Amino acid sequence: MKRINLILSAAAVVFALASCSNGATKTTETATGEGTAAAAAAGSYVYFNLDRVLQEYDMANDLRSVVETKVNSINQEVNRRGTALERDIKAFQDKINKGLITQSTAEVQSQKLQKQQNDFQQYAAQKQQEIAEEQAVMMNQLADAIKTFVDSYNAEKGYAMILANQGDILPSPVVAADSKLDITDDLLAGLNAAYVKEKGSKKE
Repeated sequence: MKRINLILSAAAVVFALASCSNGATKTTETATGEGTAAAAAAGSYVYFNLDRVLQEYDMANDLRSVVETKVNSINQEVNRRGTALERDIKAFQDKINKGLITQSTAEVQSQKLQKQQNDFQQYAAQKQQEIAEEQAVMMNQLADAIKTFVDSYNAEKGYAMILANQGDILPSPVVAADSKLDITDDLLAGLNAAYVKEKGSKKE
């Protein structure tokens, strides 16, 4: 029987952002909360790079690390159970091939192994769902934190509109714009400073 690894595809989704975040170089001064001030005037249409925010936002990295740990733990347990099931099936097949058990005994054991296999598949599917839920919660937490900060940020800056830019090939919705309208550095500095302050208040 081939090893059943239903979890891995979901885990790949969870790690999609992590693959580019490990080597990311921060361009903002998050320690002090002072970044490069956006040059756009109040009333301007500005934008930020969402991919960069998800890579360089400290909260995103912390949450991703927690989810990765959970995924690794789940994968280890799923693989352990899958390996044990494979071992039982192989031992059963060896006994049949060598004629070591009667047909009636083989039928009973076959039914038992079939139930074990069905139970394992249900377990693996359940764990895959748990991973999907963990990822959804992580992204919802990030979306809420970013939106809350952007609202507060714009209350001070007074921009007419803040767009989220994403993608490397013709990034949408901003395909081309004056770099002075890119507030990513300023936004990241504020996000990380606010997150550091929030973490500090929780420890007190």
